[in-house]
Amino acid sequence: MTIQRNDWSLQRKGIIDQERHKERVREAIRKNLGSIVSQEAIILSDGKRTVRVPMRALDEYKFRFDYHKQKHVGQGDGKTRAGDVIARESQPGQGTGVGQAGQEAGDEYYEAEVNIDEIAALIFEDLHLPFLQEKAKKAVQSKKTQFNEIRRTGVIANLDKRRMIMENIRRNARAGQGAKFGDIKKDDLRFKTWEEVMRYESNAVVIAMIDVSGSMGEFKKYIARSFYFWMVRFLRTKYDNVDIVFISHHTEAREVTEEQFFTQGESGGTVVSSAYQLALDIIKLRYPPADWNIYPFHFSDGDNYYSDNDEAVRLAEELIDTCNLFGYGEIGEEGSSSYRRASGALLSIFNDRLKDKDHFSGVRIDDKEDVYPALKQFFGLRGIETPA
Repeated sequence: MTIQRNDWSLQRKGIIDQERHKERVREAIRKNLGSIVSQEAIILSDGKRTVRVPMRALDEYKFRFDYHKQKHVGQGDGKTRAGDVIARESQPGQGTGVGQAGQEAGDEYYEAEVNIDEIAALIFEDLHLPFLQEKAKKAVQSKKTQFNEIRRTGVIANLDKRRMIMENIRRNARAGQGAKFGDIKKDDLRFKTWEEVMRYESNAVVIAMIDVSGSMGEFKKYIARSFYFWMVRFLRTKYDNVDIVFISHHTEAREVTEEQFFTQGESGGTVVSSAYQLALDIIKLRYPPADWNIYPFHFSDGDNYYSDNDEAVRLAEELIDTCNLFGYGEIGEEGSSSYRRASGALLSIFNDRLKDKDHFSGVRIDDKEDVYPALKQFFGLRGIETPA
């Protein structure tokens, strides 16, 4: 008598390997989010490019010949004790000395091309508008796609393979051919269908303010725009109708278009209070706090006309009392790791004089990889949220 059992996992080997590859790519993205977020190829493009992510090669289990004929079993002289090291393998990729070329094989790395939307999904999965409250007037629509039905007809891209196989096996069993998979017919096909579930969030407006004074060099300007690039993409990905107001300032502030905001050069001195006053005027005119959740964010290098500091703090306090969250980001010199506490550094002044304000958040950015932690600090889950 012969007993036979089909191993269905072998039939799905290609799918399993594909899923394992996708998971390894996701792991590589998560480990490199800090550097990926600040890539110039993304920030300075139209946002539709793919990104190359380095990842380790996947080795299949197999026997292989030891070309170096290394002994993998240590042998002592009988005088060793428990815990003694009797042999140590050389590490792959090590050289023979300082400045000399190595002769050992190194670890293999490959670059996987990933669409920017996949990266954005990983970046935004834990981000939310903080302290979001229900407001009186029109609600913001948040869209979610939900698979909720199986049909006999549909487009081939939505084919549910698992259910198709099960229907085929059942049909063959009913026809007396045994519970086996084969001879697929049209009646076996099953397709997923979905609907877009609309969830209503409260009204929200984000006010983006940027310092374009002469002290904002290329690195500082790039960091500010990098943060705002991902902030705008996050808001438009997770919320359908969040208003975004763009303000640029030097000694004077003005409301600008999105294109001007991301391309304007730097010149002139710095009067921070001008941006805060314009933000308050716009809020009073168009976004009454009784109807809107309001989120002003400001990025600068911390330099301000010395006589304007008190007025900047006063207006910042007014913004904090008016809005859900006020975020301030201070950008240091490229490669600087020390926390600057000069008398003109706004972040140190804000931290000292606004330390009792729960709805104020300040960050310091000295490197491109600090942009992602800044996003998480400003948009981390906290406070009141609208129920689903």
